[in-house]
Amino acid sequence: MSDATAAPAPTSAPMAPAPIGLVSRIRRLMPASVVLAFVWVLLMVLTAIFADWLRPYEITTMDLSARLAPFGTPGHWLGTDELGRDVLSRLIQSIRVSLVIAFGATILSALFGTTMGFLAAQFRGWVENLVMALADFQAALPFMIMSLAVLAFFGTSMVLLVCLMGLYGWERYARIARGLAISASAQGYAAAVVQLGATPSRVYLRHILPNVASTLIVSMTLTFPEIILMESGLSFLGLGVQPPQSSLGNMVGFGREYLTRAPWIMLAPSVVIVITTLSISLLGDWLRDKMDPTIR
Repeated sequence: MSDATAAPAPTSAPMAPAPIGLVSRIRRLMPASVVLAFVWVLLMVLTAIFADWLRPYEITTMDLSARLAPFGTPGHWLGTDELGRDVLSRLIQSIRVSLVIAFGATILSALFGTTMGFLAAQFRGWVENLVMALADFQAALPFMIMSLAVLAFFGTSMVLLVCLMGLYGWERYARIARGLAISASAQGYAAAVVQLGATPSRVYLRHILPNVASTLIVSMTLTFPEIILMESGLSFLGLGVQPPQSSLGNMVGFGREYLTRAPWIMLAPSVVIVITTLSISLLGDWLRDKMDPTIR
């Protein structure tokens, strides 16, 4: 009998659980539709930021020998318009202009409406009645008709357009901010801070605003696509962004005359408008569900 002992059979080490990939984590946090919406919005933002580097041509560069070139033409992958201008280059610039107007107007609307709502909650009485009356008047006013009248009378400029769009929807923020501020004051922590010597501005900016910011942010995501559509409508009617600049609505307005002969001029910006507004609306709905404690 041999003294050598048989070596123990090697045991297989326990397998470590497979690491959860980034894609799986994202899918757990957001539905596929929201992920696609976020990717599209991020792509639009990056396009607006790096538009100067992404444009293959200047937006005013004309090539009459290649006018009305269709989709897929080498050098003009989205075709050209009636003056031989590259549709892709104009689309990239239009995305930048439309997003700048929409972002600027949304921020102005949120700041103005939130300030008016906080003033109504702080002073009450005739100040509150005045703010609510202005909000009711704004809600009942046909904003498109008012915008057409203002732009026709004062002329069109980028600053005026952003300021005018910034008045759209401010009554929503005012109502939300007023209601949430009154509710926060009733909870007692705002009154306690006042008793410690805090000024009203500090109470609203440092204590009440952080508690209502999530609701206001969700409201901004819902107002943003409406402002894009409003600006597109004004530009479509010829009272928005003026040449040589270009916006999405501007491109749709000019392309309608060539809808039967060159539909790509109107099709490309129309698709971007639809997908962008839909994506932001999906993100807004998802944020509202995530930030609403009653749903959870």
